[in-house]
Order: sequence, then C-alpha cells, then structure tokens
Amino acid sequence: MEEPMMVDQVDEAGSRGVGVGSVLQTKAHPIVEDYTISSTVLGLGINGKVVECFNKKDGRKYALKVLKDSHKSRREVDLHCRGSTCPHVVAIIDVFENVYNNQKCLLVVMDCMEGGELFQRIQDRADGAFTEREAACIMKEICVAVQHLHLLNIAHRDLKPENLLYTIVSDDASLRLTDFGFAKETFSKESLQTPCYTPYYVAPEVLGPEKYDKSCDIWSLGVIMYILLCGFPPFYSNHGHAISPGMKKRIRHGQYTFPNPEWANVSQDAKDLIKGMLRTAPEERFTIFDVMKNKWIVQYIDVPQTPLYTSKVLREEGDLWQEVQDEMTRSLATMRVDYDTLQIKTLDHANNSLLSKRRSNKMEK
Repeated sequence: MEEPMMVDQVDEAGSRGVGVGSVLQTKAHPIVEDYTISSTVLGLGINGKVVECFNKKDGRKYALKVLKDSHKSRREVDLHCRGSTCPHVVAIIDVFENVYNNQKCLLVVMDCMEGGELFQRIQDRADGAFTEREAACIMKEICVAVQHLHLLNIAHRDLKPENLLYTIVSDDASLRLTDFGFAKETFSKESLQTPCYTPYYVAPEVLGPEKYDKSCDIWSLGVIMYILLCGFPPFYSNHGHAISPGMKKRIRHGQYTFPNPEWANVSQDAKDLIKGMLRTAPEERFTIFDVMKNKWIVQYIDVPQTPLYTSKVLREEGDLWQEVQDEMTRSLATMRVDYDTLQIKTLDHANNSLLSKRRSNKMEK
C-alpha cells in the first residue's frame, strides 16, 4: 500500500477537506459497509466513472469515482488530495481499495457538486443577463484553484468548464475544480511531454512534439475566460471536427478575434488579460501570479456590470454544446496521461451548427 494520504479538518460544508493535517488511511474494508452506492451516473472523468453514493450514518449524498487501481490512478488521487487543501477544489472524503466487478479498484468518495457545471448554470439562469463583473468573479475563483495547484508544482492539464462544478453552501454557490486524471507534478520548465488535452482548450505547445510546463493551464484559463465573455470559443474547426489541421494552425499562431456584436462592449482590460494568457510562446505568457495581480481579477467587484451575450448564446446553442462536450468525452477516453500517441475522433455530424455562424468570413486552411 502506498503512503497514507493527508486530510484536514471539517470545512464549512461539513466535509473533510484534504490537506496536511491528520492522516486519511486508504481503507481496505468494503465500501458498502459505509456507503450505499446508487446506479445514478453523475459523470465520466478521464480515467473513470462517477456515480452517486450515500453515507449510511447520516444519509448525505456524495460522488463516487471508480478507478482501476494503477500507478496513474494512484497519482490522480494523490494529486487531487494535495490540491484539496484549496476551497475551490472538490474535496476528497474517503478512499477505498476494493475489488469491484472482479477488478482491483480505488473508490474515491468526493463531495457531490449539486449546483451543476459552470456553463450549464450560466445557461439556465433566469435572473437577467450574465455580466462582465460576474465573469470576473468566476475567473477569480478559478484562478485561486490554479494558483494553489501551481504553488504545489501541479499542472492540472485539463482546465475546462465541464471540470468546474458548483456546490451549494449556505445558499451560496461555490465553484470548485475537479478531475485530476491528466494532472502531473512538475518542478521545472519543459518537464511535461505527453500531448493530452481537450481540443478547444489546448495550448499550442501541448500539440507537440516539444516539451511544456504548467503554463499550459494559463492558456486554458484564457480560453475559458473568452467563452465566459461571449459564449463561443476563440479556436474551433470550421468543418465541425473535434480538431482539424486548420484549427491547430490557428492555435499555434494565436489567430483569434474579438468579433462584434458579442465583444463590442466588453472592457479593454478583459481583452488585454485574455491576450496575456493566450500568448503562443509559453515564456511570454502570463503566469498564474501575473493573472492574480491583474486589476480585472484583483478589483473584480469594480469591473463594469456590462450585460454579455453569453447566456443568450449558450441557451440558443445549448444542445449543440452538449453534443460537442459528449464528443470530447469520447475522444478523451482514447487518451491516458502517459500515452505517447492519441486519437481524436471527429464529430458525428460534420456540419456543426454550433460554430457555423462564426465561419462566414473564414475558410479552413
């Protein structure tokens, strides 16, 4: 058995957060002695399925991630545990070593994020337009999590809205980062090499073959911020594929725009921050510490409450976004953290109308 994982005290939600306090022993007794496992699937991570479970003592609902026991899975759990000292990272509650479906597994019990995914929450809101100030507040929460990981020399490598989930604590929504299936510890520049990524959010250096470092997370942050402020991504395939040669070329050259009408009223401060995060050369790109010092983040409560098109775009194209996300999940299932090669499937429908209105003045190269 590996070294015991570290756990801290109970947080304000009543969950045990993972940290450098007391010790959480990986448990060997059957998980069903402590939890009732539901057949309800909550989601699919990079390396395993997430289902609903309930604590038998208090009836509280949790999320259970089922991982085949391996070096990669243990690394995922270890890095997630280390990251869980941050209030904006999903907390790990228990870890069991059990045989599940005749396979030795790690069963990871985590806080259940009842508030849903980031984009879904924005899409479903019914209380007026989503504003630039709200986007700044969300970015601040995400950046707190990323800064925490980078201080621990952990690159998440899969920052995307689907991995940003809300929980409800005292009627307030708390945004938390999850899924450490691609995460890896890195102590120096250009120490990572595996081309693992979600296409929309991938940094140019990750496309290979050069080595890279945790600055790839900053590029992904820039893409997330871009989508938060308009509802569509800065880089996409003009022909509806998950990724294409033309899309890769635009990513490598940092070719994107701030088109009207969606960007007409967005502040220059926001655009400048995105430009700093989407610099193609990693050494010129903002670090997480540069981002955290940026006034658009630091003074987020003073960011103008400019109404954005984001909610409208996401509502109009919500089903299509789900189609894209589902395809990305299928594509990611072909990747693992240390694989030397990867396969990206194309979308079932080659003509992806989610992005069709962005094509009018562009041709695939």
